[in-house]
Amino acid sequence: MTTWSTTLRPKDVLAVVLGGGAGTRLFPLTKDRAKPAVPLGGKYRIVDIPISNCLNADLRRICLLTQFNSSSLHRHIQESYRFDNFAQGFVEILAAQQRTESERWYQGTADAVRQNLVHLADYPHELVLILSGDQLYRMNFRVLLERHVASGAQVTVATTPVMPSAAHAFGIMGMAPDGRIVRFVEKPSDPAVQASLRVDWSRVEELEEPVEPDALPASMGIYVFDRAVLAEALEGTEADFGKHVIPRIIETHRVHAFQYQGYWEDIGTIRSFYEANLDLCAPLPKFNFYDPVAPIFTHARYLPGTKIIKSRIEQSVIADGCIINDAVIEHSLVGIRARIEAGATIRDSLIMGADYYETPDRAHPEGAPPIGIGRGAWIEGAIVDKNARIGDSVRITPAGKAPNVDGPNFHVRDGIVIVPKNAVIPSGSEI
Repeated sequence: MTTWSTTLRPKDVLAVVLGGGAGTRLFPLTKDRAKPAVPLGGKYRIVDIPISNCLNADLRRICLLTQFNSSSLHRHIQESYRFDNFAQGFVEILAAQQRTESERWYQGTADAVRQNLVHLADYPHELVLILSGDQLYRMNFRVLLERHVASGAQVTVATTPVMPSAAHAFGIMGMAPDGRIVRFVEKPSDPAVQASLRVDWSRVEELEEPVEPDALPASMGIYVFDRAVLAEALEGTEADFGKHVIPRIIETHRVHAFQYQGYWEDIGTIRSFYEANLDLCAPLPKFNFYDPVAPIFTHARYLPGTKIIKSRIEQSVIADGCIINDAVIEHSLVGIRARIEAGATIRDSLIMGADYYETPDRAHPEGAPPIGIGRGAWIEGAIVDKNARIGDSVRITPAGKAPNVDGPNFHVRDGIVIVPKNAVIPSGSEI
């Protein structure tokens, strides 16, 4: 593991996680919760990824900027990240609020940080590490920060190589061999423009492994700013870092790229979220939660072990506290406290589980099935959100449906059926 240099210390860095977006592309998973609070990997939340990357780099001063549907996100943070009185660390929630000088909510990533500069100034720091709250990756921020200081950069943008066919979805950097960013083009689709942004990767320093010659450096939405430069860059009214601030300051400041070559996935859409979760079921998933050196932290729930009775389970991940009785589960991810009854079949699906166990003093509504998957249910190609009540002999499949459609108690997005949180699907229903 990389050690900190004598010129840069953890207490010189303040991390800011952007968690205030509406998350419209992840609807209906974001109908009642903020995007960073969406469950991930059976027992985690998306926000656990950037916070854990910080903690694994000994960065323990973290500010989380929130705005939309933030109640469950706040609760998760308060229950998960508690530092003792001697650690001098915190995960502080900075919720959007109206002020005398401005009544606007956050207008974008840059505006969110701008509105909180006064709060960031309460803590001594030299560098600000700005992170997105909806990405799946594992990065050693120590290396990123050390590289920022060693290069003499005033701003560093983390980039990852993408092929030209995917460049239309990213901000692409024009980069000199020494790593300095000399040009920025937002989502280029013109092959001629893409060709003008090509990099001679053989001349790029500090690459850990070879890069495809045609690959282009794409912004990851991860930035390091010198403190004074951040304040200067946010003096205007621009809303976003990627669209507005970075393209402007490359003309006046030393902006460098940090080349990241590991797994990174923007899980901001239903399709990418679905595929990233199901990839965790692979024998060698692209993202590894099983890393004892750099673990992913989350809320410690102290749930009992999962109970499996007379069932067949293949290439699946089952979280804590589940009861699975005589079911078939194939290539699926089952979240905490899930209950799956006899005869149920689940394939290529995410079952997010439940926030609580039903007990006599917390019984289900009259006439509704209990929380979980009922007897003889068939579920494939679906995401079943938390606390959903799926009755007996219910059939859920995307077959024969339009790729994007809304029903009375379900939604289809990107060809995936989503049963929303707390939904009730009566016995015998077909979706």
